[in-house]
Amino acid sequence: MNTAELLIEGYGRIAQEVESVLDGLGGSDDPVLTHRVDPEANTVAWLIWHLARVQDDHLAGVADSEQVWTAGGFAERFALPFDDAEIGYGQDAGDVAQVRVAAADLSAYHRAVHERSVEYLGGLTDHDLDRIVDRNWDPPVTLAVRLVSVLSDCLQHAGQAAYVRGVVERSAPSGR
Repeated sequence: MNTAELLIEGYGRIAQEVESVLDGLGGSDDPVLTHRVDPEANTVAWLIWHLARVQDDHLAGVADSEQVWTAGGFAERFALPFDDAEIGYGQDAGDVAQVRVAAADLSAYHRAVHERSVEYLGGLTDHDLDRIVDRNWDPPVTLAVRLVSVLSDCLQHAGQAAYVRGVVERSAPSGR
């Protein structure tokens, strides 16, 4: 297995987790998508939107390409009350509550982001990984560090979304 294949495998785990979390969920008012375990907690819808936005933003940045969010029409489709550049970092409880999106739309967006990610990752070589992609940190961030950071962040958020779904489903009366 080479570097590109390893990264594609890792990013594939994000896609698998996202699809598992969203499987069988419905529209933007689905109680699993909108549930908050406390008033400040993130919802499944926000967590999946955020992880997809982070992956889209960061990989488009290193690939020097337009984000799927805008290029694929997802910003218009989701019609969220945020700037198109918003990825969710630092948002408050009120912002989280505004992300009310159907599971099918969340899934479609993440699938499109994943496809673009695989396309980019498939062309990488070991030499590419040492390229500096962000000089705002000390030490500057290499492509390898950025890709692993995104992978880690997205897997954590997918796990959080799975946890919230499990809490909701275990506490719901039978029949959900």
